[in-house]
Amino acid sequence: MTGQDDLFAPEPQPAAPGRADPLAGQPLAQQPLAARMRPRTLDEVVGQQHLLGPGAPLRRLVEGSGAVSVILWGPPGTGKTTLATLVASASGARYRELSAVSAGVKDVRAIVEEARTALGRIGQRTVLFLDEVHRFSKAQQDALLPAVENRWISLVAATTENPFFSVISPLLSRSLLLTLQPLTDDEVGTIVDRAVADPRGLGGAVDLVPEAREHLLRLAAGDARRALTALEAAAGVVADRAAAGGEPATLSLADLELAVDRAAVRYDRDGDQHYDVVSAFIKSVRGSDPDAAVHYLARMLESGEDPRFVARRLMILASEDIGLADPTALGVAVAAAQTLELVGLPEARLALTQATLHLALAPKSNAVIRAYDSAAADVRAGRTGPVPPHLRDAHYGGATRLGHGAGYRYAHDHPGGVAEQQYPPDAAVGRDYLVLRGLGAERELTGLLARLRAVVRGGAATTRTDGPSPDGPGGVR
Repeated sequence: MTGQDDLFAPEPQPAAPGRADPLAGQPLAQQPLAARMRPRTLDEVVGQQHLLGPGAPLRRLVEGSGAVSVILWGPPGTGKTTLATLVASASGARYRELSAVSAGVKDVRAIVEEARTALGRIGQRTVLFLDEVHRFSKAQQDALLPAVENRWISLVAATTENPFFSVISPLLSRSLLLTLQPLTDDEVGTIVDRAVADPRGLGGAVDLVPEAREHLLRLAAGDARRALTALEAAAGVVADRAAAGGEPATLSLADLELAVDRAAVRYDRDGDQHYDVVSAFIKSVRGSDPDAAVHYLARMLESGEDPRFVARRLMILASEDIGLADPTALGVAVAAAQTLELVGLPEARLALTQATLHLALAPKSNAVIRAYDSAAADVRAGRTGPVPPHLRDAHYGGATRLGHGAGYRYAHDHPGGVAEQQYPPDAAVGRDYLVLRGLGAERELTGLLARLRAVVRGGAATTRTDGPSPDGPGGVR
């Protein structure tokens, strides 16, 4: 396996636009800690075992089974650049790197031409690592198609955004899509411990106390690069202090806070603090206190709580505590969850905040959960019975002989689109599961519900149908 220094060593040929890593030629000791600790072999890679286990697609690719192009989709700091360099080094290919933030079509075409020349003259493949491919326009991505299709290059493209929205279909169909997962705390911890002890890293020069290590993992939030950057900054603080006063090189929580300018949030994701803060968050939204709700939201996110957990709680709360009082609440919560999946943190914190504020300010009603619980209690108590014959499935041949569907009244054939008819089984007739409180949008639904029940249950006639009424089309709605 090629070593770290060989990976970035300059080649004896003219430089192409965007071809070199900015660390090329820089002594290893002067490189950032994250770069120094970049895995040199697959065995050093932490995480992503679904892609790197025996027989997994990425392991086969790194071990040289073909020149397929791949798109790596995953959060920052999960190893996309590392895997790209391993693909290049394991196959003996030339490695080129571009960032879609700064590169243009001209840069892409220059590397493609260089790759064609190298392939034709000396038979050497080129691996092009394209970071943040989602930032390339359609025209820029189109420029890659001939090179990928003809395998003049093996493209390894990285993106933090959903490639089905950000990568053109022809390029996506010509590439193997691999999804990287966020690193767990244990995996980030393994990387941090290795960086503290490894000669390429800190070489045991500092002693990382458990409280600082725990806070470092919270700050990382699954991003190994973020963890190593913070560790390096804090180690610098300790080294300066030790050099000035001869103090032991112990990296404390205070040192880490000083280095990253971010105080430790007292929050244990696996203990009482987790449940207390989540409980306070939900109750603040339910209690219509937007300020307290945002406080607890920030407390969770800043401490490294899984934002998907927060998004799930908001979606549940939108139905459980708001429901029909503001029918838009669930849509807002779902949109925030989708934004989180598409954009990720830190940007998605705004969508989560917007949803939190919307739900906190919305009128509250627990009519939805009370309706279900009431119906479920009847079902558990045996108040069920057979489905009325006129409502049973009548589409198959023998249904008519069984009397299924006989007497069914098609709602659209009746005034107001509502017909008098028994819908529940006999055991549930007259059971009012939905009980509205008249808050928010429920004020408009309360009268509607009464009129619908009256018509369906045979207690009243529908209103005029020759034009819309104040209650909506057809008179009833």
